[in-house]
Amino acid sequence: MSKMRGRILIPLPNTGAMGRKRNNFYMRSLFLLALGIFGLLQYNNFNYLDSRDNVLGDAVTNDSDDAILAMVPATLHKYLTPHSRNHSASGAGALNGAALLLNASSPGAATASTISFDVYHPPNITEIKRQIVRYNDMQMVLNEDVFGPLQNDSVIIVVQVHTRITYLRHLIVSLAQARDISKVLLVFSHDYYDDDINDLVQQIDFCKVMQIFYPYSIQTHPNEYPGVDPNDCPRNIKKEQALITNCNNAMYPDLYGHYREAKFTQTKHHWIWKANRVFNELEVTRYHTGLVLFLEEDHYVAEDFLYLLAMMQQRTKDLCPQCNVLSLGTYLKTFNYYTYHSKVEVMPWVSSKHNMGFAFNRTTWSNIRKCARHFCTYDDYNWDWSLQHVSQQCLRRKLHAMIVKGPRVFHIGECGVHHKNKNCESNQVISKVQHVLRIARNSHQLFPRSLTLTVPSLMKKSKLRKGNGGWGDMRDHELCLNMTLATR
Repeated sequence: MSKMRGRILIPLPNTGAMGRKRNNFYMRSLFLLALGIFGLLQYNNFNYLDSRDNVLGDAVTNDSDDAILAMVPATLHKYLTPHSRNHSASGAGALNGAALLLNASSPGAATASTISFDVYHPPNITEIKRQIVRYNDMQMVLNEDVFGPLQNDSVIIVVQVHTRITYLRHLIVSLAQARDISKVLLVFSHDYYDDDINDLVQQIDFCKVMQIFYPYSIQTHPNEYPGVDPNDCPRNIKKEQALITNCNNAMYPDLYGHYREAKFTQTKHHWIWKANRVFNELEVTRYHTGLVLFLEEDHYVAEDFLYLLAMMQQRTKDLCPQCNVLSLGTYLKTFNYYTYHSKVEVMPWVSSKHNMGFAFNRTTWSNIRKCARHFCTYDDYNWDWSLQHVSQQCLRRKLHAMIVKGPRVFHIGECGVHHKNKNCESNQVISKVQHVLRIARNSHQLFPRSLTLTVPSLMKKSKLRKGNGGWGDMRDHELCLNMTLATR
């Protein structure tokens, strides 16, 4: 103890090191805590909106017809309600669709009255061809007296239509709810003539409407090219056997040794025909220099798709001067509007990613048309793969796209050329898209005030690849090329 009492304790100098360590520890802890709280709040906010929408009604997650109808304004129900011409026929079915003979009630009456029921008879091929020629010659623009002539800065929307009227109804409903839709010209390009589809299209009253009909369809040529000629080579016949039987196009199977299937070639023919028809042949559009947006019957649009398309067009000068394609749709399984609603990215146009809801102008089309031989002779029955081949092999200025990361065009088709599900009338995807857009609307993620360019993740350079086949027939090459020739 005496030794301890004899020691003099000298305090260490206060360098502040311990204090700085404590302060740094506290600051890091506070930062991490604040970051966690912010992330939690954002997550809860988004999920609150989601759950609040679920509370609003079972219709959000219910994909029944009634639930989907409940998500649509009452004034648009007319587009979803079928009015088949065959209803009158079914009503007379109990009477065998024939005339009902009513004898006079008075005894000895010598007269009888006949009440006839109109039974709908679909037009035959001759009548369909006549109607197609009539429509294509008239070039009638419906509702032009209401909405005025097409302006040069207006958007032309071209919808490729086959037979799936259920999906087409929902596309029309989505278009009707879009801002500024009254300014567009909506062109429906058909490769199948159907009175119910025509009635639906001609019922549209929210914008200018036009119908054009692909004149070389399988429907109008069922037993001859471009349909199925009885002497066509079967798909899987060997070339040696095909030469012996002397079937059509025996010399030219595709890359994989298969012969032509008409049902697969029609879509590519129709695509190049309608593009040429709109840009080069129709009186109302052949001098238009604005954007042409390409949709299909099984697409669905957000209400701000035109607003965003205009914003993207305005920003190309500073965000992407080399961009000549604007893409509103991407194939995503989940949609994160909170993160991506106002973000765009730029990259070379890729057929499998950017073929839905994309737009370009006359300058881009003129360059594509000059490369028609590359498009029409490339052994691939897909128009989009053929277009990518054109970009890679022919265009001096490649197709370069500005893509919106929060999609404004969605694919709702369960069935089509490439996909066949058990339930082709499923409403599940339609219900999901309605739900996603409702959340985006209620959380104010639509109609962004500005666009932000994001840097895309590193992409592998697109390799030159051989096509998917199905396009080896010389008759298809010739027909395709003829449809891109000037007709004036």
